[in-house]
Amino acid sequence: MMLQEIAPHIYHNEYRPAEPKATDPAILWRDGKIAMQLCEGGVCLPQVAQVESSAWQYLFCIDETDYFLCMEDVLCPEGFEWLPSRGVDDSIPQHASFALAVAASLARWYSGRRFCGACGERMQHSDKERAMVCPACGKIVYPTISPAVIVGVADGEKLLLTRYAGRPFNRYALVAGFNEIGEGIEATVKREVKEETGLDVGDLRFFASQPWCFSDSLLMGFYCRLTGENRIVLQEDELAEARWFTREELPENHSRLSLTGNMIEFFRENGPAAIWGE
Repeated sequence: MMLQEIAPHIYHNEYRPAEPKATDPAILWRDGKIAMQLCEGGVCLPQVAQVESSAWQYLFCIDETDYFLCMEDVLCPEGFEWLPSRGVDDSIPQHASFALAVAASLARWYSGRRFCGACGERMQHSDKERAMVCPACGKIVYPTISPAVIVGVADGEKLLLTRYAGRPFNRYALVAGFNEIGEGIEATVKREVKEETGLDVGDLRFFASQPWCFSDSLLMGFYCRLTGENRIVLQEDELAEARWFTREELPENHSRLSLTGNMIEFFRENGPAAIWGE
């Protein structure tokens, strides 16, 4: 299951101007970290009553639990510590991991939208929707979601995997990249593959999408087929390696919560016949 698939829990993302209760979970955000406590079988967040603040912003609801972001710089409550919102994924329930990812994404957005980018006035929270409004010039700003593609390039029974250059993440992945202004998403697939590997592709098949809150992105996964020569010309400032793997050779050390991991596993288990109906 991908990160956002948290059934039987239900994620409610509709905005409402709710007031926090004393027992509601509090998201305290500082320098990319959230105040939390690793507990047996999960993660614990401080409650609103444990935080000396009156500046709260409603984030979302999971099942019947409302989450609130503290909009002030406050001390970490006793017994809690500042921990990265990502990195505890494997040790906590999936719905809790998803909640931390979404909360961190919204915290980044709110903290970076305190002032109007048009006139410099301090922004205000909309009481009607999830938006920041400038009281001086009327500019309205909504959460940033960047469209991007994950691409499984197939050559018969082989799948192309890549490794990034100069990044801490060193596992094999699929070709990926962000959509550009004025570009259809299918064109993004072909351009990213061409830029990063020099390969020409076609016969695109959509697989699935995933909200990837760690980069504030909406990922769209496609498989495509090699249409020209299979000679790889590597974009070395982006990738350290790109190589073909047979289904039996595909590595398994990837996240099963990610769209990338799901696409690799689907190809391993089902092959191109399941993708193109052959």
